[in-house]
Amino acid sequence: MTYCVGMLMEAGLVFLSDTRTNAGVDQINTFRKMSVFEQAGERVLVLLSAGNLAITQAVVSLLYERQAKEGESLLKAADMFEAARHVGDCVREVHRRDAESLQAFSIDFNASFLLGGQIQGEAPRLFNIYAAGNFVESSADTPYFQIGESKYGKPILDRVFTWASPLEEAAKCALISMDSTLKSNLSVGMPLDLLCYPRDSFSGEKRLRIGADDPYFKTLHEAWGERIKQAFSELPALDWEQCKGK
Repeated sequence: MTYCVGMLMEAGLVFLSDTRTNAGVDQINTFRKMSVFEQAGERVLVLLSAGNLAITQAVVSLLYERQAKEGESLLKAADMFEAARHVGDCVREVHRRDAESLQAFSIDFNASFLLGGQIQGEAPRLFNIYAAGNFVESSADTPYFQIGESKYGKPILDRVFTWASPLEEAAKCALISMDSTLKSNLSVGMPLDLLCYPRDSFSGEKRLRIGADDPYFKTLHEAWGERIKQAFSELPALDWEQCKGK
């Protein structure tokens, strides 16, 4: 399994993904789940993937193959909507080729993607693309999407992150969301891939690979754990008499 989060705000975009894949307790590997498609000064698109690794890799490979050929590609899409539609088309193409064979082995066609970025002439945008190739777009009212093991990291996003969040604050929120997921689910694991995209920068250079020994992430993990314990200890105790009175 995996956990990926994409966050859209007025200041730009934040993307975070883990790298663990597993097919049983003794088949655990590391694979990058973040792909970046970039033309410096003109566009930056980031794709995060979750689901069956063979399916998601087939889709990503097809996207790269189409860049080298005539016709549609992520580097030629007129806008982010067309880019999301192109990813959906590639998902459907892989489905047409592989879904029947997978079904013969009782394997579901399980794949989901987050696509975000900015193309010259429009604002940054973020899309959640499903296994059927259809998609929905983020907005100021719904400023983030998650795929994979989403439930553990959702509470901090709902409480802290907003459309008005500064980029660095959003990145910190994403890392805490990931830390909560790592704590509760063994199918999500390090290292992590983090990319922060400042609005109108048209550059994907603010990108990090974060390992288990990363000093900032270790500090964040320890401080967050201690603050949670402190906040819990400062909450009022249960008053049995008062509760019975109600």
